[in-house]
Amino acid sequence: MIDEPEEIADQEYEQLVERVCAIDVAKEFGKVCTRLPGPGVAGRRVSRVWDVPATTRAVAELAGQLVGSGIEKVTVESTSDYWRIWCYLLEAAGLDVQLVNARDVKNVPGRPKTDKLDAVWLAKLTEKGLLRPSFVPPGEIRVLRDYTRMRIDLTQERTRHWQRLEKLLEDALIKVSSVASRLDTLSTRDMFEALIAGERDPQTLAGLARGKMKARHAALIEALTGRFDDHHGELARILLDQIDALDRQIETLTTRIEELIAAIPTPASPDSHDSHDSPAGSPGQAAPAGLGALDRLVEIPGIGPRGAQIILAEIGLDMTRFPTPGHLASWSKLCPRTIQSGATHTTGRTGKGNPYLKGLLGEAAAAAAKTHTFLGERYRRIVKRRGKRRALVAVARSILVIVWHLLADPTARYHDLGPDYHTTRVNTDRKIRNLIRQLEALGHTVTLQPAA
Repeated sequence: MIDEPEEIADQEYEQLVERVCAIDVAKEFGKVCTRLPGPGVAGRRVSRVWDVPATTRAVAELAGQLVGSGIEKVTVESTSDYWRIWCYLLEAAGLDVQLVNARDVKNVPGRPKTDKLDAVWLAKLTEKGLLRPSFVPPGEIRVLRDYTRMRIDLTQERTRHWQRLEKLLEDALIKVSSVASRLDTLSTRDMFEALIAGERDPQTLAGLARGKMKARHAALIEALTGRFDDHHGELARILLDQIDALDRQIETLTTRIEELIAAIPTPASPDSHDSHDSPAGSPGQAAPAGLGALDRLVEIPGIGPRGAQIILAEIGLDMTRFPTPGHLASWSKLCPRTIQSGATHTTGRTGKGNPYLKGLLGEAAAAAAKTHTFLGERYRRIVKRRGKRRALVAVARSILVIVWHLLADPTARYHDLGPDYHTTRVNTDRKIRNLIRQLEALGHTVTLQPAA
């Protein structure tokens, strides 16, 4: 039997381009290569390669030259953060700029590895439409992303300071962390301030406990009996001051992030919304007027206000960059690669992806796994046969698919399918046959009688 041939249409970026430019990026300069139609012989191509300093003035002059030459597409290799000056300035000049992963344009075996040959090869791949552009969000989303990423980095740094403080207390033989659930409570802060001020009596220190911690007075006395001296107090003061400063900076960033999100224009409602499979998705339920993307994302189990802000900063509001939820999941590296050779199919690693987005989705999946919802039941079904890590990745991917549907249609709203979604869709006849087969394999004869 011969299969019917499958027709695969070219993507927009795969079209042949006549006038192209490619830039092999370094820190101090870029190797620029243009490929234009040559004089004389029809179909002949001419490549020109030269160095351009990575400065604002030089790149702006290059943009003017490229516009004057009628360059239709510019490819920039995403080397570290050095690509930004090229991408931003050329894009501002009105050029069609695509950022490509260095992995996709690696050195070809059989030729020397030089910047000049790399730039020429990059230009040839560009004119043939063989490069997939990376996702570069618009300007307002890039600004929002800078703020959210800085908040994540400062939050992680604050956690490190709390860990350093706990290590310092262990050196002073103070075991308060084994009694208190967290070190950043009001009770523990009062105890730290008293220790720094010179108080050493465990009875007095334990008397500073508030709320539920008062019930653990005896345990606190034992935990606060140690050898906390002046040098411990000086170091603890430095760490607490650092933590307080980070708290203020994080709050400032949060306020600024909320202002930026409020200023982002809401996309227009689509005339027709494509129907894709969406676990616990949102078709059929319209969002009320004034309910923004942030409010609709918060309705997803496991995602809070800050998590929704990170999602908007990392993927933006325009889902036309990702034609389907599968494209978004693939870009986020939340689905394994398919590797086929003949009749052999294997799955590759999911890859690293966006660490900020994957970290947030992992936390959201772990939180959703504890809920009595569709996502929680999905985790419990998968973890039995696939293990905890794969189950969390599967739930994280489901959350991302839901996010795609909510952002692709501004009128859509999250609607949970319920934890009994799979049981209500079960094929009763098939389940009966399977159970009978299992009992017969154990040596039993099964006779079915309808229930009264």
